[in-house]
Amino acid sequence: MKLDLTNDSLPVYEALASAVRLQMLRLLAERPMNIKELAGALGLSSAIMTTHVRKLEAAELVRSHMAPGKSGLQKVCTLAADYAEIFFPQPLKKERKCHRQEIRVGHYSDFRIEPTCGLATVDKVIGSFDDPRYFWDQERMNAGILWFGKGYIEYKIPNFLLNSQQPEELVVTMELASEAPSTNNNWPSDITFSLNGHTLGIWTSPGDYGDRLGKYTPAWWPPYTNQYGLRKQLRVTREGTYMDGLRLSDVTLNEIGIREKQLTFRLSVEDDAEHVGGLTLFGKGFGNYNEDPAVELYYADLQEAKG
Repeated sequence: MKLDLTNDSLPVYEALASAVRLQMLRLLAERPMNIKELAGALGLSSAIMTTHVRKLEAAELVRSHMAPGKSGLQKVCTLAADYAEIFFPQPLKKERKCHRQEIRVGHYSDFRIEPTCGLATVDKVIGSFDDPRYFWDQERMNAGILWFGKGYIEYKIPNFLLNSQQPEELVVTMELASEAPSTNNNWPSDITFSLNGHTLGIWTSPGDYGDRLGKYTPAWWPPYTNQYGLRKQLRVTREGTYMDGLRLSDVTLNEIGIREKQLTFRLSVEDDAEHVGGLTLFGKGFGNYNEDPAVELYYADLQEAKG
């Protein structure tokens, strides 16, 4: 979630300006809860809790749906945001230079996967579910989503860095989730990221999200399959590797062969991972962001600096 200092972001700030609502968000980060459970945990009445939930829903921090309960339908609340960034007005400054490459989901160069698996374009499923052979189908080049239970997918990325350009930071942005049979919001999976054969780190995806439709997922897409993921940003700097600002490992930009003419980026779910819960990768036409994975290599121009 991206916020700024305009009135558009005011509902979020108002929703967060409450100790009760902050505690609600902490509880929902652990698991979905109904109104009665939230009220009991915080010592409030269901009526007051409903008012707090509406405030968080209006800010798009919480989403709710009706589900069968012991005494009829109940309103179940889940956390709707996984992060928030506040963008303050900045003085005009020179924009950082970078080489940016968007990666189509189906433009992988190699894979070794095990079912459950599949891939699809915005118009149709490619081949049939759970048959890895279709990952070599020529239609794969148009895929906007792919998923597998175990193994890896690998991409070759051209590197246009010049000798006069000093690399400063590599940023990979992608929408990811686990891969469960059907869907399961609580389905952890350890996803390993590698670049040029160097392991950058492991991030544990919380689940395979299917509680609601993805914002950009096609209308024909089955409701019982992967709907959306989490937007993750992997950064490799001179100090180490980070995921959404949190340190992932000590691997630095100088250790990964950043000047090679071609970068090899791999996403994998290893056989010996603690949580073997698969991987789903979303691109344009699927998920919540309508973005293909992107690689940005930021640099300083040494020739320009000398001038």
